[in-house]
Amino acid sequence: MSEPFTIPIRVYIEDTDAGGIVYYVNYLKYMERARTELVRSLGYDKPAMPSQGLLLVVHSAEVQYRRSAILDDQLQASAEVGKLGRAAVTFEQKIWRGDEIICEGTVKVACVDDATRKPCALPDNIHQALKAVSRQHECR
Repeated sequence: MSEPFTIPIRVYIEDTDAGGIVYYVNYLKYMERARTELVRSLGYDKPAMPSQGLLLVVHSAEVQYRRSAILDDQLQASAEVGKLGRAAVTFEQKIWRGDEIICEGTVKVACVDDATRKPCALPDNIHQALKAVSRQHECR
């Protein structure tokens, strides 16, 4: 994928803290929306896959906050497939205001069995779709 998948985000008053800046956890919500919409753009409108007895859950997240967003800012949130394994995918994500990156992070999402909550392989069709847009070779 040459350009990262992006979605627009408008900062609403509900996103801000008492100081008028975006509350830090909301950047994670913006990243979640971008990941969900990326998977949706690949043809999977229910990324949790409950009908297949599978869930996609966040395994870990590392986020760097560079600048604050404020009320009414127009942002862009991106998601790119970084590393792709059989049971997990790592997304590289950024949030921009104009040309400035204000937040970036790496989020690892694991596929787990809904009943046991144990890791399991991503369905082949989803794995192949993610591999097609991955910017790196598959890893283990």
